Amino acid sequence: MTPRAEYPRPHFDRSHTWSSLNGDWDFRADTEQDWTRTITVPFAWETPASGIEAHWLPVAWYRRRISVPAAWAGQRIVLHFGAVHHEATVWVNDTEVVTHRGGYTPFEADITAALRPEGEQEIVVRVSAPLDKREIAHGKQRSIPRDDFDGVCFTPSSGIWQSVWLEARPATYVAALKLRPSEGLDAIEAEVSVAGPAGGTLRLTLRGTGTTVELPVTAGVVRADLLVAEPRLWSPEDPHLYHVDAELVSPDGTDRVAGYTGLRRVEVIGEDLYLNGRRLFVRGVLDQGYWPRTGITPPDDAALRHDIELAAALGYNLVRKHLKLEDPRFLHHADVLGMLVWAEPAATGRFSAESVAAFEEQIAPMAERDGNSPAIVIWGLYNEEWGLDWDIPGDPAKQEATARAYDLLKALDPTRPAVDNSGWEHVKTDLLDWHYYDESAASWASTLARLVDGEQDDFPVRLGPDYVVRKKLAGAPGQPLRGLPNLNSEYGGGHTSVQRAWHLRWQTQEMRRHDRLAGYVYTELYDIEHESAGLLDFERRAKDLAGVDPADVNATTTLVLDVVPVAPGRDLVSESREVSVPVRVSHHGAEPVNGHLHTAWTPVLGATPGAPGDEGPWIEAKPFLLSGAAEVRAELPAGWTSGRLHVALVSDGAVVARSAVDVDTFTGHVIGDDPLARP
Repeated sequence: MTPRAEYPRPHFDRSHTWSSLNGDWDFRADTEQDWTRTITVPFAWETPASGIEAHWLPVAWYRRRISVPAAWAGQRIVLHFGAVHHEATVWVNDTEVVTHRGGYTPFEADITAALRPEGEQEIVVRVSAPLDKREIAHGKQRSIPRDDFDGVCFTPSSGIWQSVWLEARPATYVAALKLRPSEGLDAIEAEVSVAGPAGGTLRLTLRGTGTTVELPVTAGVVRADLLVAEPRLWSPEDPHLYHVDAELVSPDGTDRVAGYTGLRRVEVIGEDLYLNGRRLFVRGVLDQGYWPRTGITPPDDAALRHDIELAAALGYNLVRKHLKLEDPRFLHHADVLGMLVWAEPAATGRFSAESVAAFEEQIAPMAERDGNSPAIVIWGLYNEEWGLDWDIPGDPAKQEATARAYDLLKALDPTRPAVDNSGWEHVKTDLLDWHYYDESAASWASTLARLVDGEQDDFPVRLGPDYVVRKKLAGAPGQPLRGLPNLNSEYGGGHTSVQRAWHLRWQTQEMRRHDRLAGYVYTELYDIEHESAGLLDFERRAKDLAGVDPADVNATTTLVLDVVPVAPGRDLVSESREVSVPVRVSHHGAEPVNGHLHTAWTPVLGATPGAPGDEGPWIEAKPFLLSGAAEVRAELPAGWTSGRLHVALVSDGAVVARSAVDVDTFTGHVIGDDPLARP
């Protein structure tokens, strides 16, 4: 069975004439003379799935013998690589056909001239994967010597890690199909690039949206609008897609390519994000794109879809695909399922002219390959000054590099907001995002409030075990600190899954308290190797979250409790069995919501009961405005000294929001690291 047998490029689809080359290839290290080993493509040579599991191998070779389908006679034969880390040189029948640098970007070669007239053809690929990755784009792959951020890096994934395939096309062909929604969201703007030797006037036909347009081709680029009679906008609630077929007829033959996009608009208006004219609150989760036995390659197409479905089930409406140009089929599934995406390139490790060039080389391929995707609503660039030596404010050259990356991206795609340097020290950005981790619920709440309200522009960041600095939102004098959407794009805390669930609940609640905030991104969806910060384990299995349901935490409507929690299992310490909790509603739906608050008791850390419990006070909330407080009063059941008080908002007979608070009547101090310890 061929691994990853699905067509690999859904946004530029020539699948009517393609052949997968995934599967078994001959393999040898550079120091070996004989082809004694077999590797399974497209899995990196460090991974068990590859059959090799070779670590810190700087150079290796691949070989495969193929046959070109007889039906392709008379056409040009093109060899495609989805991604190879890091530098690849390709020969066909001993003729060099292409060299490519960049471990996350696609490349191709017209190999027709190198083919033998008949019989088998031989493909050989030499891959260089430097151990020292600091000046190349490598994302979260570990380097030797180490990166400054090595503690959050993982096993490298070297060699061919995305699909390899052949396609046949005429000598004159469709080279690119760019599809974008019109400004009025009533048409698809198509831009078709044509390449090849055919002269004279060619004929291009575009079909889609119920429209057929025939255009003469006299230059390399053709533009047309495909009108939509009754536009259906793409959104997470209704991820409707419009498919477009392009057919080019020339003396060299007929070429056909298919693509798609959605009608949707993402905008920054003042301090808010808008999607299709409606305010958007980002409820995001970090996804780093690693799998236990296959590294940065998904084990199969279903794994990509499954991760999106898991994120949605946990209440998230956006996935931040972190420091990685993911397999294009991830975006395809996000488009189909309606999951918003924050996309960004891989990071470098140290600042130099070479590393800046390597980083920038990813920007155009990223925008060109993935720009048709309606799911992408935010572009990211640098992250936490990685590749900039954690020193944007101290070096004008690093400020210039950051601003130039932003300008390069925005010149290619002005339709989406872009973040120059996610986390802190912004130079030129459309969003003021920040990364903040804090183990104290009280200081988290106070720092968050000051950041959002503008009372504070810096916050502590731990760059090493004993190295804490204060990072600013602005890394250059010209960067405004107000008037842009303000959002968190990394947060979380706790050393166990129970503690992490506690921080998830209370830290997310505090962000929902602030109407000016544009959203958040939780770290992270699943564990990876030594990193245990996930809501799921590395195998994507559920973890013990002590009765916390992330879907409640991340719901469109949530409850905000006016409590500064003490510790997991002891949110509220009371001197009596009677408690009073002020409760507010944060609601991000299109219409107001109202209903009664209900209460029910379970033991501490208990799961949500099936019934909402006793009816309490009435409460009302308007969209994107935190409601006033309603006082919930309850008494611990007889004989109980502690318990979890579940609070639910019931509207028209349905539970629309839930939260909980663990109540303890023991008023002694907490001992050591165990929040449940007693003297």
